[in-house]
Amino acid sequence: MTAGEIRQYFERRQETIIDAIREIVDIESPSFDVAQSDKVTDWIERQAFSLPVSPRVEKFAATDVGKHILIGPFEEPSRHTLIIGHTDTVHPIGTNAKNPTRIEGDRLYGCGVFDMKANVVLTLEVLRFFAVTGTPLSQPVTAFFSCDEEVGSATGRGYIELEAAKADRCFVLEPSADGNVKTGRKGTGMFQLAAYGVPAHAGLEPEKGANAVAELARQIPNIHATARPEIGTTVNVTTFHGGTTLNVIPDHAVGDIDVRYSVASEAERVVDELASLISADPRVTLELTGAINRPPLERTNAVVSLYEKARGLAASFDYELGEAQVGGGSDGNFVAALGVPVLDGLGLAGNGAHTLDEYVLLSDIAKRATLLTLLVMNA
Repeated sequence: MTAGEIRQYFERRQETIIDAIREIVDIESPSFDVAQSDKVTDWIERQAFSLPVSPRVEKFAATDVGKHILIGPFEEPSRHTLIIGHTDTVHPIGTNAKNPTRIEGDRLYGCGVFDMKANVVLTLEVLRFFAVTGTPLSQPVTAFFSCDEEVGSATGRGYIELEAAKADRCFVLEPSADGNVKTGRKGTGMFQLAAYGVPAHAGLEPEKGANAVAELARQIPNIHATARPEIGTTVNVTTFHGGTTLNVIPDHAVGDIDVRYSVASEAERVVDELASLISADPRVTLELTGAINRPPLERTNAVVSLYEKARGLAASFDYELGEAQVGGGSDGNFVAALGVPVLDGLGLAGNGAHTLDEYVLLSDIAKRATLLTLLVMNA
């Protein structure tokens, strides 16, 4: 089939696709809600088994978060194309009362629709295309949806890396606000620096106290000095709190530190520098906790080659495809760290991730589905 014929296929299925997106969006599934996570994976499983040729489906229970789900070919392939996404959202149960699933013009609104439930449906629709039309695949395809991506992928990472080890390429169905695919993402780290001092009465004998808040405040310039923005490394104190009450010298303070980096070697340097911070007041003890959460998705030659192929395929049906490098991480970072070429941000165009104004563009559904189909067809 030509690109134009594939696009027409998805245009004919547009209303069915929209109905499916509405269904999955209305199953609220915030991170750490096991019961709701189960409902979403059950829904995905039913959709997969409704295909004319039923694929292999596996669900993996993860303590306190829910279930991950894998949809793959009938037999375990030696090598495959990997598609990844996630089923958890940031919105608490009941948020859909404030942002009901609805259509306004070209926009389909809903909690988690952009990030990234509409793209779960998009993946299923691409798998359906091959099952219905009998169009041959250049390589087996496996789709994996984690249930804890929004909270760091602590349980999903191992499954993703296991599948990535068998992948020749990976397509990440995270959304993109302007429709550009992502050829680079920064690595991320989440840390806390705590200060432990000595309490004292702030009015009677403040000199007997060791002020933890003051010490932590003195450390902020040192923390920020570890950044190297010229090569993409940012380090920022994002929250700060301490003390107990107005008239007591505070004996405890803590600050959260957000680390982002574009070059893999920067992770070790930043961690070493944060861990070596020394208190100006010897009576105050500093304690660093936390870790690097995600490696960077670097814009390698292999990633650029994959993007150029995608751009050419998009141009074959007059669909312009740009690229971007961004500061936020995704599960694609884990795959990229294993040397697998990754193309991220292949989800539907829209905007408003993590807000009550979240939406996807209806006019992008057939186009994006066609692009993903062509990518899967052309290894």
